[in-house]
Amino acid sequence: MKIKGLRWLIIALIFLATVINYIDRSALSIMWGNENVDGSISKSLGLTKNDYGLILNIFMVAYALGQLFSGKIFDKVGTRIGYVLSIGIWSLSTILHSTIRGFYSIAFFRSTLGLSEAGNWPGAVKSNAEWFPIKERAIAQGLFNAGASIGSVIAPPFIATLFVAFGWRTTFIVVGSLGLLWIIPWLLVNKAGPKKHPWITEEEKKYICEGQSLADQNATEETKGLSLKEILSHKESWAIVVGRFFLEPIWWLFVGWMPIYLFDVYGFNVKEVGMFAWVPYVGAAIGSIAGGYVSGKIIAKTNSINKGRKITILIGGIIMIIGLISTVLFASTPERFVSIVFIVLFGFQFAIGNVQTLPSDLFSGKSVGSLAGLGGMVGVFSVIIMNFLVPIIAEVSYTPIFIAIAIFVPLGVGAIYYFAKNIESLE
Repeated sequence: MKIKGLRWLIIALIFLATVINYIDRSALSIMWGNENVDGSISKSLGLTKNDYGLILNIFMVAYALGQLFSGKIFDKVGTRIGYVLSIGIWSLSTILHSTIRGFYSIAFFRSTLGLSEAGNWPGAVKSNAEWFPIKERAIAQGLFNAGASIGSVIAPPFIATLFVAFGWRTTFIVVGSLGLLWIIPWLLVNKAGPKKHPWITEEEKKYICEGQSLADQNATEETKGLSLKEILSHKESWAIVVGRFFLEPIWWLFVGWMPIYLFDVYGFNVKEVGMFAWVPYVGAAIGSIAGGYVSGKIIAKTNSINKGRKITILIGGIIMIIGLISTVLFASTPERFVSIVFIVLFGFQFAIGNVQTLPSDLFSGKSVGSLAGLGGMVGVFSVIIMNFLVPIIAEVSYTPIFIAIAIFVPLGVGAIYYFAKNIESLE
């Protein structure tokens, strides 16, 4: 049996895994509520906003470590088994959220969730490097990243509906089961890489292999990846590390705190959060695909990976700054707020897919997952700092938080331009 466009089926499954990833991680924030929301997790267990901030950071610390270790694991065992381990553990962790009794049990299962969910990102970058020619990697990364956005679109109404009907414990069981079901088609379809897959056509195999760098073409299963020290000896690697340090908090502020913001500022309940919180992620989904498309078009027209990546990242950065400033000036109603965040997250995803593609532009084979994981880990550390500060600053106002991350945007984009003078294969 031969399947035309097999690479798109692989990325479709990774897209679906990412949707599930974001449904699972969003469940806690959507059902957290506060002391005024009946049946919510915080009211049921007697927990506070400060407890939520600490739990969120426990997740993020585990997520940061997971980014680093999972990159190495994916490089060692490959994307097929790497994904089984990652999604299997995070799905079981989500299901076990149904058994929590207080702060410490939540903290434990959020840490196992963070460790395992982190693998989705270096795994996807590595898979895209294997299955797509260079000129298509940004659109493949955009489709994958759209899964995070679509998951965030689906999560609020889906989880709120389950919460209202069954309560939060049953909701965790239902959403956690989705990932275990996903493993079945993944193992059936992803039998091997493009060079050895029995279902790939000769035309597609040739198209993929000839469109990759010489280092990718010559890589074999025995080819060893570079150590992190060797990777960081290249100045261009720091574009990813520093760039993600400044850009990651923008996404995570809204993923982690937007439901809490809606509870606090507009007095929402869980059902109302479900009605509003999904809207900005439609913008993120569109931005993911648009950023990949625009980058691919620029590369095709100019025959320059450097121009394609940098111009797209710059455009996304400008859109983010405009949106973040607008949250301070114009977000006087919940409708205006979610509309402005729509713009912010469009700009973020327009840019970040190209940032996440940089490891596969610079390196090949078993070095890609390692650099992607390191960049993700460093980015998460800045998010951890933010999560410590948000509940303290929010007692007075959320405005300084929006101003701070607006300043982060030119620092992140500038780091990519400064450290990566010319984006091309270093091998």
